[in-house]
Amino acid sequence: MVLSNTWFMEGYIDYELQKYRLLAYLQDVKKHFSATRLYPQLADIIAHYNNLLAYRANKQQLQDAFPKRIANVHPEKLELVYDQFLADDSVMQELEEIITFAIGGMRDTITEGAGIYELIEKQMTIEPIGIMPLYKNEGYALMHYTGTQDVHVFYYTVSIFDNKDARYRALRMQHIDTRIKTLATTWEQMKIDIVREIRTLPNPAVYVVEFPLHVPFYETLLPIAKRALVRYI
Repeated sequence: MVLSNTWFMEGYIDYELQKYRLLAYLQDVKKHFSATRLYPQLADIIAHYNNLLAYRANKQQLQDAFPKRIANVHPEKLELVYDQFLADDSVMQELEEIITFAIGGMRDTITEGAGIYELIEKQMTIEPIGIMPLYKNEGYALMHYTGTQDVHVFYYTVSIFDNKDARYRALRMQHIDTRIKTLATTWEQMKIDIVREIRTLPNPAVYVVEFPLHVPFYETLLPIAKRALVRYI
């Protein structure tokens, strides 16, 4: 199930209607989490959650910026009571109830997905193979489930992005081959074979990413491995 970025204010703004719409979305996300499929559902719900927080923050900033008028005086407390020119009417109050409910429900679901993410990441191991070059922003990642023979070979590149606040690194991966690892095949030998056959990099950085549980590859293992590998490098 897909929600648009403005789902909470589309169509008829009704708390019960939007509540059941949200519950259907959360149920669909949790169904994927129960099958250990994290992506793209986890990234999607986090984006919706942040969008709701941003809407609420921007609304509050707009209210704070509007001028206020004196509505009453409390002489005992020596206080002035102000009325906001931008007061919530019934529609805005209904919308606020929808947003409050959605933020709570999404937060709980994100916590569930994040727990699965952390469990998988803790069990994942990343090890360099052989002599590592000084330049590690380009190389190969060997993805492998413990106890199996298939090894998925990915070519990776790390890109650096700068903005006014921080520097970010993004890792891109391209599947180039699937190889068989036997008891007689070492990781070092596999690295040598890859370098000889591909001949793109003379001494590339090569990492083996291994995981003991057979979680879905593209929906879970690969996205988590990408984030872990870019930190490791």
